[in-house]
Amino acid sequence: MTRTLQPSISRMSLRTASGALSLAAVLLLATFQSAQAQTFTVLYNFAEPPDGAHPFAGLVRDASGNLYGTTYTGATSGYGTVFKVDPKGKETVLYSFTGGNDGGSPVGGVVRDSEGNLYGTTQYGGAYENGAVFKVDKSGNETVLYSFQGGFGDGCNPYGGLVRDAEGNLYGTTPTCGASSNGTIFKVAKNGNEKLLHSFAGGKKDGSDPLYTALTLDTEGNLYGVTAYGGSQDLGVLYKLSTSHKLTVLHSFAGGTKDGCYAHGTPAMDKQGNLYGTTSRCGSGSEGTVWKVSPKGKETVLHNFAGGSSDGANPIGGVILDAQGNFYGNTDSGGPSDDGTIFELNNKGTLTLLHSFAGSDGATPYGGVIRDAKGNLYGTTLEDGTDGNGVVWKLTP
Repeated sequence: MTRTLQPSISRMSLRTASGALSLAAVLLLATFQSAQAQTFTVLYNFAEPPDGAHPFAGLVRDASGNLYGTTYTGATSGYGTVFKVDPKGKETVLYSFTGGNDGGSPVGGVVRDSEGNLYGTTQYGGAYENGAVFKVDKSGNETVLYSFQGGFGDGCNPYGGLVRDAEGNLYGTTPTCGASSNGTIFKVAKNGNEKLLHSFAGGKKDGSDPLYTALTLDTEGNLYGVTAYGGSQDLGVLYKLSTSHKLTVLHSFAGGTKDGCYAHGTPAMDKQGNLYGTTSRCGSGSEGTVWKVSPKGKETVLHNFAGGSSDGANPIGGVILDAQGNFYGNTDSGGPSDDGTIFELNNKGTLTLLHSFAGSDGATPYGGVIRDAKGNLYGTTLEDGTDGNGVVWKLTP
């Protein structure tokens, strides 16, 4: 039976979406240092319709510094948007979903091709009302590439974004439907043909319910991802799907105080093939972890989040790496106002809170962060800001 939860903009449901856990004694594996001088800027506050509202996902950036993403709600119809924010903070709604055949309520973000076309998924709408894979061109014209049919033969209601290969094929996941109703991994070709690559079965040898996540594609065409459930303890897995569509569980999250549980976000990979990410719960502080898994499947917990005023809590968006092996990400809660944080975890294991959200500047960042060549970080918050509908932000070192 699937345990998929509908995305919600309720603070209580957001912070317990991965399951409520009792607090454990806090034992930190990393030291803390005070944040150095950072300049935080709200580039855009999402307003009332016809503007979008409540972006779950993070952003992509083009060579000119324009940022692109999705909002879950807002627009005239209430079914969300695809938007652009330029470097000066001017927003343009590129497309407003109607919730009909064109799709509605995108949870995941977008990917961009060399011609400036954007691709993503919607949770609802499409020809069968089970969600869709869409394309929006530079002129704002939307095309539905594929409508999910649901049932046992197809996925439904995708929560995550897409990854695109060199041939233009798109890959993603759905958190439910499929052969065991535990979600799927799919491929959509440029011509719109879909192929179901894997149906999650749950249990000890497979994952279940990939939520708020996208896939990582290596140079050989293998896919990597995480699930919120399944595995040896039913607390989520990190997996590899080979080019022959064989799924291997690389790590089953064990929970408790020594491991994380309920993994979300997109795995990051270094040149040696090590994978990195976050769990939203468990660990010694019960507030999630940053983890590393080697190519041979050995896991190391790099940081245990403790919450409170000096640490973040409940990361959803995963992490990114720089050339020096430092990690960057955000947490949906924690910090002095418990409105979430932006953090750096350096290659020596020291965690720095780069910014703590206070509500007026945004709250509850769900999507991951991106980083430009100058070291600037960009992202979104799901809530608050001037109008309570979330923001697009920039953090300059």
